[in-house]
Amino acid sequence: MTDGGVSIEGQVAPGFEPMREAFAANFRRPGDFGEVGAAVAVYRHGRCVVDLWGGHADRARTRPWTRETLVNVWSATKAAAAVAVARLVDQRLFAYDDPVASVWPEFAQAGKAGVTVGQAVSHQAGLPGFVEPTRLEDLYDWAGCIAKLERQTPAWTPGTETSYHAMTFGFLAGEIVRRVAGVSPGAYIAREIAGPLRADIVVGLPDALEPRVAETLGPKRPPTRPDFPQSDIARSALINPATGPLVPNRRAWRAAELPAANGQASAQGLARLYAALADGGVLEDARILSPQAVARLTAPAAPPGRRDQFLGFVDCWAMGLMLNTPGLYGPNPESFGHSGWGGSFGCADPATGLSIGYVCNQMGPDLTDDPRAASLCAAVAACV
Repeated sequence: MTDGGVSIEGQVAPGFEPMREAFAANFRRPGDFGEVGAAVAVYRHGRCVVDLWGGHADRARTRPWTRETLVNVWSATKAAAAVAVARLVDQRLFAYDDPVASVWPEFAQAGKAGVTVGQAVSHQAGLPGFVEPTRLEDLYDWAGCIAKLERQTPAWTPGTETSYHAMTFGFLAGEIVRRVAGVSPGAYIAREIAGPLRADIVVGLPDALEPRVAETLGPKRPPTRPDFPQSDIARSALINPATGPLVPNRRAWRAAELPAANGQASAQGLARLYAALADGGVLEDARILSPQAVARLTAPAAPPGRRDQFLGFVDCWAMGLMLNTPGLYGPNPESFGHSGWGGSFGCADPATGLSIGYVCNQMGPDLTDDPRAASLCAAVAACV
């Protein structure tokens, strides 16, 4: 199928035909959200019902997007890190209510002895950004970033406030994984999650996969200011260091392990991860979590009514995944997922057994309210 000069490839199962039009419409969008290259995959109860891709993997439009194209999915990476922590909890190696310091003793410094694993992965730890001066290149120094977080005093009493830990989430969750599993977070995700699920999600990209990665294209205009007051503490999540939209095109960024932001994934990769979560932790012949672990992973982490100081959403966080109280992931309030800066996202609706993975290289300007995600989630819901 060719739509507006863009070839839409792939298949849809009977009953999901509207998804082809919804996907193609993203390439025709005027203004900020018109796609250059993208892919969408949908699973229902473990069966792939939508598998579409189109457009180009580079600004010059010389490289066609394929089913295997990977792209930096920014914070959609956090879902894989959250599942890694959940898997270790499921194995009873620690609990969400345990202090982080029980597996990472040095973390207890500067008033953090009581910070729990659950608080660390639900953006309640009071460490939304680095306090010590940090350059972009410093993010590639895992040991250095961990030492900074060990020395840092929480910005609030942990557990009493919530504010999105945009980059520090990955170091917190990743170091917990590293301390317990004995391997880096990227290696653990590959071995225990992405590998068994046959899901293309890579944290720490090897040289051999570089040819599959799409060029990231920055937003066409600067982000709009939020319509609620943001504190300096909340804004610290993105300013020290500032990570510009084009850093994913650098080899150093792709090679590093940044479990909060530098996952390289395909639509199939995200959809297969969430397909397992939608069906109680299992996909095909691979079980990554028990049903009880999925329920704990997706349970609300904070008292009702608390607002995230950075995002403005109320009651939005589980144990590293975003709950659907803002309505980002279709009509079912029990859905959950995680979105990335620019438009890529994954989500699951356990009531219908649906999962969606969407990846794109044309970044939108804002962290939330991307119309591409909204239209695709609405189209899937209408099919069911």
